[in-house]
Amino acid sequence: MHRPTWRKSSYSSDQGGACLEVCELDSGHRAVRDGKDPGGAVLRFTAAEWSAFTTGICTGQFD
Repeated sequence: MHRPTWRKSSYSSDQGGACLEVCELDSGHRAVRDGKDPGGAVLRFTAAEWSAFTTGICTGQFD
């Protein structure tokens, strides 16, 4: 098993603002965490859940 590579939005800065980080796990799941607290809680989503979430973002379902 490899160490996950966490990514954040290119719109995020290193100025300490609110930022979520995401990584793809070996299982195909996605994991999300608070970039300000990398040792804190991690939420895991299946590929289908992540797809539904990102589709919702792109189509304005959360506006």
